[in-house]
Amino acid sequence: MPKFSTLAEVQEALHSGGVSCESLVRHYLQRIEATRHLNIYVEVFEEEALAKARELDARFKKDPASVGRLFGMTVALKDVICYKDHEVTAASNILKGFRSLFSATAVERLLAEDAIILGRVNCDEFAMGSSTENSCYGPTRNAADPERVPGGSSGASAVAVQADTCLASLGSDTGGSVRQPAAFCNVVGFKPSYGRISRHGLIAYGSSLDQIGTLTQSVEDAALLLEIMAGPDEFDSTASTAPVEPYAALAPLGRPARIAYYRTALEHPSLDEGIRQMTFNFIGQLREAGHIVEAIDFEYLDYTIPAYYVLATAEASSNLSRYDGIRFGHRSPAAKDLESTYRRSRTEGFGAEVKRRIMLGAFVLSSGYYDAYYTKAQQIRRLIYDKTQAVFQEFDFILMPAAPVTAWRFGEKSDDPVAMYLADIFTVQANLAGIPAIALPLGSHPENGLPVGVQLMAGAFREASLLAFAHQHTLQVK
Repeated sequence: MPKFSTLAEVQEALHSGGVSCESLVRHYLQRIEATRHLNIYVEVFEEEALAKARELDARFKKDPASVGRLFGMTVALKDVICYKDHEVTAASNILKGFRSLFSATAVERLLAEDAIILGRVNCDEFAMGSSTENSCYGPTRNAADPERVPGGSSGASAVAVQADTCLASLGSDTGGSVRQPAAFCNVVGFKPSYGRISRHGLIAYGSSLDQIGTLTQSVEDAALLLEIMAGPDEFDSTASTAPVEPYAALAPLGRPARIAYYRTALEHPSLDEGIRQMTFNFIGQLREAGHIVEAIDFEYLDYTIPAYYVLATAEASSNLSRYDGIRFGHRSPAAKDLESTYRRSRTEGFGAEVKRRIMLGAFVLSSGYYDAYYTKAQQIRRLIYDKTQAVFQEFDFILMPAAPVTAWRFGEKSDDPVAMYLADIFTVQANLAGIPAIALPLGSHPENGLPVGVQLMAGAFREASLLAFAHQHTLQVK
């Protein structure tokens, strides 16, 4: 079976009779089995996927026009995205054994176009982490070097595509959780504008920041998946009612793009020298292609991480209060009364990083500290939003590295949460401002040979131009 990079390649093979849906699914199931050592999947829907493949093959044979746009698309779901009658645990002991009563809107829309869901994949617990080490299922390993992390929190979603166990996967991006793993794993990671894809059926971490995103081998598949999943949803009041554009058309700008990059980012002391040089090389390629790339000042870069973690942990402490051992999820067998039920169930069910963020969030929302931390963070978020809007008055895109370093070794940052949090320094702006962003493979690091990614951001709901531009230039960087 050849390695497919795009759905178009898969469908060409299906139409020519070179492969069937069933043989395709069997190939990916074999790849899942061959990569067990990477700990990507926490559950594989083998029989269900094969049954769906056979049904599609029969329907296609009878009438080729009867299959959906995603005929041949194999998808993995991050373990924070609900799929009806299937377990969803957010990689947490507190939800072990919980089966969803409904499917996420994004999942329903994929299924309606005949996507095949292969299984659910690992992640940092409740999507809180930058390394996929914080999981009740154990860490997922980077296929480029199994001794290194794949990034997080959608690390397994990235490795699922990197290791060729599926054609695409869904992740969630609260502060870079799709884009940073994409950079670590040499795949395309895309986060749309806030509200472009419904959050209905996505287990909440930070409700004003969360967004479902995609990890793929190609920009064209990211565009097609967005076109299918985007749009209003009666179950999510924050889902945008803006018209869904023909993203899959990938219509180019038709003129040279104006691109900004931050001096503060590329001169930042935390940025690896090899990544810095590779980013400047890419800037040079864009200029040679006729685009205008200019350095600008962005004085709030070092404020993005503190503001983000105050707001995200505050929202997390509120969202995770529902996991109390009473309504659903883990209930401690040692509990004797109401208070011990709450205390013991949450102590046993939540991991260390989730507890840390709940406590941080409760602290910044507490009386006497609310104005000093939460209110101040909201004010900084507004400044970042306004500054971002001002940049897009003059430029089409903002260019930055997707991560300041390449994938680190397991345990290297575990004892220093702040160092782990700083891995998101270049990605959180897109979530704070609610804008779309994409991480593209930039190549291999000149010293350690590990994958490196570059990031492009666009104004809110300008996904069409962002995806078209990324598609135009991803062949140069891959």
